[in-house]
Amino acid sequence: MADIKEVLKQRILIIDGAMGTMIQRYKLEEEDYRGDRFKSWHKDVKGNNDLLSITQPEIIIAIHKQYLEAGADIIETNTFSSTTIAQADYDMQSLAYELNVASANCARTAADEYTKNNPDKPRFVAGAIGPLNKTLSLSPDVNNPGYRAVTFDEVVAAYEEQVKGLVDGGVDILLVETIFDTLNAKAAIYAIKNFFGINKIAELPIMISGTITDASGRTLSGQTLEAFYISVVHANPLSIGLNCALGASEMRPHIEELSSIAKCFTSAYPNAGLPNAFGEYDEQPHETAHIVEEWAKQGFLNIVGGCCGTTPDHIKHIADEVRKYKPRELPITSS
Repeated sequence: MADIKEVLKQRILIIDGAMGTMIQRYKLEEEDYRGDRFKSWHKDVKGNNDLLSITQPEIIIAIHKQYLEAGADIIETNTFSSTTIAQADYDMQSLAYELNVASANCARTAADEYTKNNPDKPRFVAGAIGPLNKTLSLSPDVNNPGYRAVTFDEVVAAYEEQVKGLVDGGVDILLVETIFDTLNAKAAIYAIKNFFGINKIAELPIMISGTITDASGRTLSGQTLEAFYISVVHANPLSIGLNCALGASEMRPHIEELSSIAKCFTSAYPNAGLPNAFGEYDEQPHETAHIVEEWAKQGFLNIVGGCCGTTPDHIKHIADEVRKYKPRELPITSS
């Protein structure tokens, strides 16, 4: 397998776009999510997109292939909610490990096909590790600010199981993404390091991607971008970046700041603008690509793609625009 660090020195890499946006296009119903295996499941499972890697793998593989065809170098596994904590919404905690293996297999199948057809353009699979639906830094009860719905150890255990499934499924990278609570991210990083340490196997590269939630430039748990960077750089990540919450226009100043402070590679995958009154995204592929092109021109980027609302068309336009620019060079450090 190609060394992604060496490839990143040669060109800006393209990461894929939204999985949920593409799944919505299939207009799946409850029975589609259930498949034969979960036909009599005692809870509704429509909306559990990760489950589709088990019940409708051909759909997930087809979506991956659309992004690869559009020019993606890195595709993310369909595992944003594949932890015991997140799957508890559907009483599917016991499936967490299997979901990660199945999703990694789907992405691996698609990536390997495209790498085989064009060995000069290796495709990488990033194991997507989402932020969870419970937070370690904030109380869900406004009347009890000291209360936490989950403990650090519980979060670590959930993430460690996810990491095992992703690694067993054959991912190339582990992507801790959409981070709005840095303490959750620290638990994920600890789980990753612990997994590789206990099993005495070589660590996979780690990508870390946070979320700036509003114009203040802070994460939901209150950190500035620089504070967030300092909080996670100890993991020695392949890249640190931003995704989700903001469109490309709103994300620009934060990407510029990150590119100036990061000692590692940088990544950015914004939403297709901000959602409209119906929660839909209207920014057209050429509009997103035009904004992102300027980032590449200014030398802010190593990895770029799309998040909510983006499609293979967005990714194709982005790939076409940034192809002409050199990747951001890593700063020379004295250490």
